[in-house]
Amino acid sequence: MKYAFLRFIGTLQIRYNFNVLKKRKLTIGSSKIKLGKEWILSEYEALDASKASDWQRLFGDERVSNILAEHVWEHIPDEETRLSNQNCYDYLQKGGRLRIAVPDGNNPDKEYIEWVRVGGSGIGADDHKILYTYDVMKSRLEKAGFRVELLEYWDENGKFNYVDWSLHGGMIHRSRRYDPRNQDGKLGYTSLIVDAVKD
Repeated sequence: MKYAFLRFIGTLQIRYNFNVLKKRKLTIGSSKIKLGKEWILSEYEALDASKASDWQRLFGDERVSNILAEHVWEHIPDEETRLSNQNCYDYLQKGGRLRIAVPDGNNPDKEYIEWVRVGGSGIGADDHKILYTYDVMKSRLEKAGFRVELLEYWDENGKFNYVDWSLHGGMIHRSRRYDPRNQDGKLGYTSLIVDAVKD
């Protein structure tokens, strides 16, 4: 009963923002984060990213310009991830961007890995399905048709790589620039962050 109610309310909110307010930027699974007014916030009850029927119900034949998922993809099982990647590609307009941030499996800090690994000690890690590295994330998104831009990530040699990405694609709070744990040049917490572009 509660799920049906949340689905009904979430659907109304998304449709109103999309059809009436003409918002075209969508978050997945992050209705409690603070973003600009141009963003549509969603949760799983209204939009299961792996279900094409949910996308069709909410957006019909229309497309969104941006999709943002901060620390969501690591909670999605493999087959549902493949479907979610494909649905995001299908429902983005040409030139649109899917920005994903997840815990980084190449982070050289053992405490960080213990915190974020599948079944780790961190908040929410008991529901993690995969610990991504940049190459795995890139490969999976490319299979859906995306061109992938790596924004922040650790490589196999323990080097942190980043570019100065724009907020136009969405704010990632758990990032080099915006996480308060990163101060005085020390990286206390970072994410693997990518932009998947539909050319």
